[in-house]
Order: sequence, then C-alpha cells, then structure tokens
Amino acid sequence: MMLGGAGILLGAAATPAQAAEVSYATDCAPPPVSGLPTVKGTTKAEITAPATAKVGDEVEVVWNFTQAASRNPDLVDLPANSVQPSGTLRAAGAQTASVAMLGPRENPPIPKGGAMVLSDMKGTLRLTAAGRVTLTPDAYAVNVMSTDTKCAPTETVMPAATIEVAAGEGDPPPGSPDPTDPTDPPDPTGPPDPTGPPSTSPPPPSPPPTGGDGRTDFTGKEVEVPYACKTPIGDKNATSPVRIDARKSGGNYDLTVRFGGSVMDSPADIPADSVKPSMEVVLGGADEGSVAVEGPTNAEPIKAGDPMVIPDLTGTYKPGADGRSTLSPGVLTVEALGTTTTCTPTKSSVSLTLDTSAQPGGAAGGTGSGGSTGSSGSGGAGGTGGSSGSGGELADTGAGDDGVLRALGFVAGTAVLLGGAVFTFMPGASRRAARRIS
Repeated sequence: MMLGGAGILLGAAATPAQAAEVSYATDCAPPPVSGLPTVKGTTKAEITAPATAKVGDEVEVVWNFTQAASRNPDLVDLPANSVQPSGTLRAAGAQTASVAMLGPRENPPIPKGGAMVLSDMKGTLRLTAAGRVTLTPDAYAVNVMSTDTKCAPTETVMPAATIEVAAGEGDPPPGSPDPTDPTDPPDPTGPPDPTGPPSTSPPPPSPPPTGGDGRTDFTGKEVEVPYACKTPIGDKNATSPVRIDARKSGGNYDLTVRFGGSVMDSPADIPADSVKPSMEVVLGGADEGSVAVEGPTNAEPIKAGDPMVIPDLTGTYKPGADGRSTLSPGVLTVEALGTTTTCTPTKSSVSLTLDTSAQPGGAAGGTGSGGSTGSSGSGGAGGTGGSSGSGGELADTGAGDDGVLRALGFVAGTAVLLGGAVFTFMPGASRRAARRIS
C-alpha cells in the first residue's frame, strides 16, 4: 500500500478499469476551534479500479467524489486551489489492507454556503493473494486553508469495486496452503523430512528491546498542550500538538521540539527574518529547571495567504541529577515585527522521560517529586526559565505598519500555535476581532 503518483504501471494481467458508486450517511466534524457543530450529510463516491489483475500487480485506485457530505460554511468564500481531500479505502476478501488516498489541492472558487468540490483521490494497492478483493470507501478529511474537517461513515458502507485477482506465475491457486505460513498444516502425504528430528539447540537470542543500553535517539510522545496566550491585542487560547525528541551526546542531550498538525495561512505579507519562536522545556522527576530551545527566523518572506509554520526548536539539555527526568513543553514565545506573544501551558504534559546522569554545571537537580514550573532553571543549556510576558505593545513604527503588526499579532496569538484556527472557521468573538484588525 502506498500513495499513488501521477500514473502507475499495471501488471500485464490487469484489465481496463471498472467504476461503481456508493452512497452512505456521513458525519463531518469541523475543527474544534471553529465552534461549528458536526454536519450530518451523505457522501457519494465512485471508486475506479481494474476488473481483473494477478498476484504481484500494483494497481491504481481512484476515488471520485460525486457528492461531498458537507458544504462550505456561510463564513467566507474559499479561493481556488485551497481544498485538499485525503482518506482511506478498505480492501477486503482475499486480501485485507488499508489504502491511503490523496487528492491534489485543486478546486474552483467555492462561495459561502456552496457545495464542496473535492478533487479525485488516488492510491495504489499491491495485490498479494489470489481471489476476489473488494474495495470500500471509508473515512476522509477535507483540508481547507490548513485546517481539517474529518468525515466518517455512520452506517455500513457497501463495496464500490471488486478486483478478481488471479494467481501469479508460481503462486498456489486460491485456497491452497501457504508454505510460508506456519499456521498452515503440513501435507500429511508429503515425504518425510530428510534432516531428521528438529534440532534441540536453543534459538538465537532476541535483540535487546528498543531503548536498551547503547540507545542514543529517543522519540517523545506527541502531547496536546493547551496554551493561554498574552498577545498584543488581548488574551487568546489555543491548543497545539507538541513532541520533544532527544539525541544523546556524551552525558548531554540535543533536544528537538516539533510542532504537529496544521497551521494557519498568513493574513498579511511578512518580511523575511521577522518571526522567531522559542520555548522553555520544563524539567521534572529527578531533575528540575528548564532548557531553552529556539528556532530560526523565517528565511523567506511569507506572502499573505501562504502557510505559517513553526520550525523545529533546538537546544541542549545538560542533566543536573541522576535518575529518571521528565521533559514537558513549557512557555512558548513568538517575537514578530516588534511584537511579543507569550503562551503559557495551562497544564503540564510530559512528552519524554530520560534516564539521566548528573553533569558538571548541569540543570538544578530536583527532588524527584514531579515536574517543576520550569521558571528557575539555573545551569546547562537551559537558560533561566520562561518569561511571564504581558504581551508587550505594538512597535512604534508608524501608522503604515499598524495594520500589518496587528494582523501578525493576531496570528502569533492564535494560529501560529498550529491549533488549527483559521479565519474560515473562527468562533464568533475571534471573527469579530479579525474584522477589527483587517
């Protein structure tokens, strides 16, 4: 199973495609930040696939939306090429698989309240067993200006296409035991094993479990971090998925903080080298204090309507204690065009736990009673903890910059956190703020 490209070579045994349409009840959930209710609608999908093929073929499958389950909300007109669908197709029967489907970001302009127009999604399936394989559409997502509306069936969906798969050259016919499958019983009429009774030698030792001695790379858990933000235009709340990874270097750890999910498109032109994010990673468990991580400024200008992305934030953690130390996302600061937005987590969420050994000049060292506030880190690469930040004031750069700065302050306080906020799907209060600053 893999995503399809622009085209694909089919096996010689594949025959021309056949298409069938199915219709099924669907619930579509807008992004949580939108405040919009779940939409109940009907999806109509046409699935195209070869009628016949053989084992070993890699076939292309096309999902055409003859009707999407939801419409464009009555908020804004959607520009051309701003909508992208993705989804999952289920293969069953002789072979069970999930086929990832993806469509290009191609659509005509869609007015407020208009029907959603979704591009054809494509995917590929490698056929591994002879017999009948059915293809059934399942859940899908609609990405609009960097936010996802997620749609799922609420009833049993009928198969939309069937592939008759013939055995490939040298493959057993359908229903024959698989000689590579240890669960298939041996042929009782077959010849005796010329090697005699099985060996009594012990099996080779299993490899050590992941994360055992000698491991240098550690991947954290993605956690949803609720932020309370102080912005130049007031207080904002947002939730962001964040993950902390580490690579051991001697007794220290090189940290990388990654932001997941989607971001908002920029509402204004932003010059290069004008947006810089940083964070205080909070230490807990055996250690305490914080570690400063930061990302680069934007290397290129960001045009209005282009995506805004938080780059990976990096820094070095020098442990100050022996034991199991925890790392949690802490205060996030975004500096942009003379404005400062400071976002503080409203609850602590541990992303990574490390077995640490104290290093000279390392972090403060803790009591082992759990995470600290991260505001008193006193050594290593950690800096001195997060800023309390009142949000600051707009830079005095003249009336000509005021609209840009206010728009950017709004972005930094909400959408740059990757919480999925977008002007298209904002709660009423945020929409009113957006109108005030536009």
